[in-house]
Amino acid sequence: MAEVKYTLQYLPTFYTDLEEHVMYISHVLKNVQAANELLNDVENAILDRLPVAESFEPYHSRKKRENPYYRIYAKNYVIYYVVIPNGRNKTIMEVRRILHGLQDRDKAL
Repeated sequence: MAEVKYTLQYLPTFYTDLEEHVMYISHVLKNVQAANELLNDVENAILDRLPVAESFEPYHSRKKRENPYYRIYAKNYVIYYVVIPNGRNKTIMEVRRILHGLQDRDKAL
């Protein structure tokens, strides 16, 4: 059986979410170091997951979806992504959202 190669892709909503969280931490909470640590932790968590994107339990959403969401935990945040088949032995890991653990995920997703 051939090994699946995952290509990493980000939706604009992920970047918007991440920017909001980083700006809140750095400007409102006045903790630039924590904001930078969040960026590093998020990047590392996503890159660590990339080779094994489908090796974890899918998130059971209330909505019917063509591609189920998967979760990655980074500090107090949850990163949501889907895996989209894209031809022979090529698959896209599409990172869609990053939410604080206390945010209403059913409403956001």
